[in-house]
Amino acid sequence: MAVSSGWPGLRGRRSECEALASILRDARSGQSQVMVLRGEAGIGKTALLQYLLANADGYQVSRAAGVESEIELAYASLHQLCIPFLDRLDQLPPPQRTALETTFGLASGTPPDRFVVGLGVLNLLSHAAEEQPMLCIIDDAQWLDQASAQALEFVARRLHAEPVAMVFAVRTTDEQPKLTALPELELDGLSDHDAAELLESAATGRLDAQVRDRLVAESHGNPLALLELPRDLLSADTAPEYDSTVDHGLVSRLEEGFLRQLGSLPDQARQLMILAAAEPVGDIDLVRRASQHIGIGTEAIAAAESTGLLELRHRVEFRHPLVRSAVYRAATPAELRTVHQALADASDPVGDPDRQAWHRSHAASGPDESVATALEQSADRALGRGGVTAAAAFLQAAAALTPDPTRRSQRSLAAAQAKVTGGAFGDALSLLAMAQAGPLDEAESARVSLLQAQIAHYSEGGNKGLPLLLAAAGRLEQLDPRLARETYLDAFAAAMFAGRLASGSGIGMRQVAEALRGMQLPDAADKPDLMLRDVAVLYTDGYAAAAPSLLGTVRAFGSDELTIEESVRFAWLAACAATDLFDDLNWDVLTQRHLTAIRQIGALSVLPVALNSRIIYDLYSGDIAEAESLVAECDWVAEVTGGQNAMTPYGDVCLSAIRGDAVRAEARFRKLLDDVTARGEGVGLNMIGWFQAVMFNGLGRHEEALAAARLAAASPLELGPPKWALAELVEAGVRIGNGVDAKLAFEQLSSYTQASGTDAALGVEAGRRALLDPDRTAEDSYREEAERLARTTLEVERARAQLRYGEWLRRQDRRKEARTKLRLAFETFSAMGVDGFADRARQELGATGETVRRRTVESTGDLTAQESHIARLAAEGLTNAEIGSALFLSGRTVEWHLRKIYTKLGVQTRRELRQTLPDSARATTRSS
Repeated sequence: MAVSSGWPGLRGRRSECEALASILRDARSGQSQVMVLRGEAGIGKTALLQYLLANADGYQVSRAAGVESEIELAYASLHQLCIPFLDRLDQLPPPQRTALETTFGLASGTPPDRFVVGLGVLNLLSHAAEEQPMLCIIDDAQWLDQASAQALEFVARRLHAEPVAMVFAVRTTDEQPKLTALPELELDGLSDHDAAELLESAATGRLDAQVRDRLVAESHGNPLALLELPRDLLSADTAPEYDSTVDHGLVSRLEEGFLRQLGSLPDQARQLMILAAAEPVGDIDLVRRASQHIGIGTEAIAAAESTGLLELRHRVEFRHPLVRSAVYRAATPAELRTVHQALADASDPVGDPDRQAWHRSHAASGPDESVATALEQSADRALGRGGVTAAAAFLQAAAALTPDPTRRSQRSLAAAQAKVTGGAFGDALSLLAMAQAGPLDEAESARVSLLQAQIAHYSEGGNKGLPLLLAAAGRLEQLDPRLARETYLDAFAAAMFAGRLASGSGIGMRQVAEALRGMQLPDAADKPDLMLRDVAVLYTDGYAAAAPSLLGTVRAFGSDELTIEESVRFAWLAACAATDLFDDLNWDVLTQRHLTAIRQIGALSVLPVALNSRIIYDLYSGDIAEAESLVAECDWVAEVTGGQNAMTPYGDVCLSAIRGDAVRAEARFRKLLDDVTARGEGVGLNMIGWFQAVMFNGLGRHEEALAAARLAAASPLELGPPKWALAELVEAGVRIGNGVDAKLAFEQLSSYTQASGTDAALGVEAGRRALLDPDRTAEDSYREEAERLARTTLEVERARAQLRYGEWLRRQDRRKEARTKLRLAFETFSAMGVDGFADRARQELGATGETVRRRTVESTGDLTAQESHIARLAAEGLTNAEIGSALFLSGRTVEWHLRKIYTKLGVQTRRELRQTLPDSARATTRSS
């Protein structure tokens, strides 16, 4: 794009150039900047990137580009960006270093989580930028492979205090847009005035005014069109007629113009152009070797470069990406097979086997087992790097080239599995149809059924997927017991989350449990087998029959060493069972074990589930500050992933509820009820009703508490919340004089607490019995409640016991004793930030004649939720790198946050931070 007279930027792009210059200035000062340039082909994105490069004095530059033909190759573009810095891998924490070494094929290992890869790249760039500010440019980002796009978007979201500028150029296409949640600059066409000036500057001769006006109008201000169409229009050899009444499509017309410029090239020069277009990364040495393979001489290189469309210097560069795509698409199938075979022959089979296999697949004219085998091996390597999408593409190509029907079906099935894992359900169904067209044995046929069930479950929800999952698990029992168990677990999870809202199929938890009861356990059944058996007994034979064995299994999960798989796959279920059994100790241990395991493997996709589960325990244990931190972490996960892993924010709204913040909570509860009902998420009704009831009981709005508790306890056999909601129902019923509902709820509650027998269970029962008891017997129950709950970790429930006892003592006119209990309850609630119950205790104290002011929770220097969490981790002794790994931040950004924290708290060292935080760790922090 030509430079305007009078200023050193691009014609008609003053504001865009100034925005890019600002990005460079901010990044140089240590404020990371990210920008996405978005627009149609030819709108000037590449020219703006060139302007950016020309003004990046003092910056180290790293570049990458998406390539259409490599869109299925995992981490291909990310590798381009990181190549200059791979000698710095030893500066990374071991998990991140291992993840990048595996991702880039430098070492073998288990497939890394994509967010650990992203965190590794973030820290790699951060370390490199410490020496010199960095500019990262990613062109043609619409063609980034999925793995690279996810990793780069992660990095872009987490850049903060690094001297790094990252700029993407993305072509507007009909496909799902990428990088949509990042700051962006939408490029429109030039104004008519600027367009006319640019057109005049590009024309080699005088333009007729009518021709000029027509080209300006038809180009819609597209700079590439204004620069390229006159070349075609004024060519002496080609004088095409343009019919202004027909819209040929600007991109098509530009590509046709490029091809007309190639029309007079010698055959070898044209073949060289096709060869260069087929080589995706611009490797000049590879293109030269491949040229020699098919006899292309040096004169062809000169002829190709004479067009101005291709440059062969240090790398292969086309004048514009449209030139590459036009040349490639115009080539005949025979021409493409020839150049791809030449590129395959010239590729390094040891250093780059995957790209060689990819070229061989494009060169094949028919089924070829050797090529299919090479593609299958590439798929294995892709899976080892975590490139599920790439593995699926390799396997799909391998299946198409497999001559043997049996092997073709097997590879189609493997490709379908990879497609399901990658979320490409439409492609997976097509591959399953291909698999079923050939011979399959019983085990393979069962896997087809399982994949069909998973597709239905993930794409259409549990109501449709659950029956298919159950049927698939039954087929697999004799064929693959381990896979059958995992499928039963998936079916159980689907049924549990659907709960009472499971509909249509007539299959719910009872049917899953009956199927599980029929599963033959191995002689040496392990903890996961026993857990599935025990929950099956729970739903078929009842709570009393299941509780003793289920308690033993839960305690084994809490006390035994767990494998990573057991922690990730089963600890959440064991934690749910612990909640159901009022086993607070293992509720604590197992939610923490699950969360720790998820963090350890970096599985950000399921981290929100683990966080929300832990938050609910923290709320009942009274650690409101920690719950706040985890709620903030849920928000960070949503930010990091662009909302891809967002789940119902139970933790956040339950935090507001237990604080008694009705203004904030009520509207959100109503919306959540609508959402979970629409999704068929019955477990949400239980969770929402439970914490609504807690909130309303705390605020003294007992009619509303009764209605909420009824909602939560409507299906009391479901795991977790319904049992606790029964306790809220008893209290609400007694407070409003509804003795019938209160007694019925207590009878149900007692049947569960007696079967459990834990201190928490019997303490909760004793407290509710006291509410129902005649005055002369209530005191024994209140004392039992206090004694039993004192042996638990449930601080909120313990403080509520003091409150209820104090209220009873006041009604007995034992004011001095009442004040002691009520003051303890008030101080405990106030310290925790459980304000609804604290206010109730304050009012009761007032009724005894003691005046108590509302307490203001101590401030932590106005720390944000994120700063509070970082401060707590630093006080616990974690290094900056360890904090960064936990919160998906670079170490440099953690250091930047700590400097702000020190300033706000008036401290200078971590030791002083540790001394400052104990009194303020539970302080209420404002949202970040």
